[in-house]
Amino acid sequence: MTRHTTSDSTAGVTSSGALDSAPDSNDTGCATGDGATGERAARGHLRTAATPTGDRARPRPERQALPWLIAALAALALITAGAAGTLAGLLVGPLHREFGWSRSTIGAGSLVSLVMYGAGAPFAAALMDRFGMRRVVSGALGLAGTGAALTATMAAPWQFALYWGLLVGLGSGAAALAFAATVAERWFARRRGLVTGILTAAGVVGQFVFLPVLAGVIGAHGWRAAVLAVAVAALGTGALVLLFLRDHPADVGQRPYGATEFVPRRAPEPGAARRAVRVLGGAVRSGPFWLLAGSFAVCGASTNGVMWNHFAPAAHDHGMPVPLAASLLSLVGIFNVAGTVASGWLSDRLDVRRLLASYYALRGLSLCALPLLLSASARPQLLAFMVVFGLLDVATVPPTIALCRERFGADATVVFGWVGAAHQLGAGLLALLGGAARDVFGSYDPMWVATGALCAAAAILALAVPRPRPGSRA
Repeated sequence: MTRHTTSDSTAGVTSSGALDSAPDSNDTGCATGDGATGERAARGHLRTAATPTGDRARPRPERQALPWLIAALAALALITAGAAGTLAGLLVGPLHREFGWSRSTIGAGSLVSLVMYGAGAPFAAALMDRFGMRRVVSGALGLAGTGAALTATMAAPWQFALYWGLLVGLGSGAAALAFAATVAERWFARRRGLVTGILTAAGVVGQFVFLPVLAGVIGAHGWRAAVLAVAVAALGTGALVLLFLRDHPADVGQRPYGATEFVPRRAPEPGAARRAVRVLGGAVRSGPFWLLAGSFAVCGASTNGVMWNHFAPAAHDHGMPVPLAASLLSLVGIFNVAGTVASGWLSDRLDVRRLLASYYALRGLSLCALPLLLSASARPQLLAFMVVFGLLDVATVPPTIALCRERFGADATVVFGWVGAAHQLGAGLLALLGGAARDVFGSYDPMWVATGALCAAAAILALAVPRPRPGSRA
């Protein structure tokens, strides 16, 4: 078919409705100081999809599959980022044996990674608003891949903290939950909760399902082969994102999935870092922010903090081989997918406050029961715990994002980035305190019970989030 481009069309919008391969609008430079562009605009020959005029500037025919294809590519990026963010737990033993580093020294590097994972998220969300998802996420995956590759060359603890802690932590965090929230917000007007659940589940697949694979690689070829595999995956996925991801439906002349009207792309806001800090400054003056941040900090403490870092050594204390413990964690990841997708579906239909509180309450009960279930083998009771915990583990994310959207409107993704930072702070603290509890008490049992009590407190915080008054944001 011959393509006839009209003078009224923006880049990427043609009368044939075919998908133009031109980059998104952030990549065109949008330079108002360009003389030729300004002259054409003055003559009335340049119009944008955000301000269509006449029949020829209408959005192209809807392609309902495109938002789902964008979501699929985002899921691949989230799987890769999840795998990069979880490998550190499998490196403790090999690094201790090869370099003689203490577990607290290795834990300090993991703490840096967790904190950077959370701290980078709000700035990544603001950068996505400024420069687009495509550039930010591909750059983040490139950063994580570079950090993983450099980790294979390290010989000192400070290098582990720098390469894995800083670079991999920042890169994987920037391509994680804030990215999932942004994709759902921009590309979907309907099914946002479901899409958020699917994308969150994708990150969990990377975090847990690939653990036994990476454990097998470490066992067969050493820890360096595992970190190099993560590096190759991150760099390759980053290239795919750079080539194929589109930032906004308006870039290709379409509406978000389920929208009844064309949604123009907001003008990029300069000063992404300043915006992230400014949004935080406004959010901290509202009670709902602290309720969400506090409950999500407990979420991080009771998942990343205790399960990722301490389940395998706790199971090993009871005589369980580490590869079997890693396989049980992968079972958590499998049921995470079902639980998170179901939670997204429920978030579109039920009161998200009660939904979130029920997740925390049930999680707390399950963690309190865990010390009674651990043994040298995978007994049916322990398998049942893994299924229940998997269904509840990341199910908290869709209702938390829904509450951020409800309370903070257009700033929701940046606010959720800061709430996610609290999540990682809680995870880092429990990763550190859990090891200290093991040193003091000779057992991880007090850690499990204390974390269960924290989950009960988080359930109360979730119920306390007020509903917005009509016409108010926070």
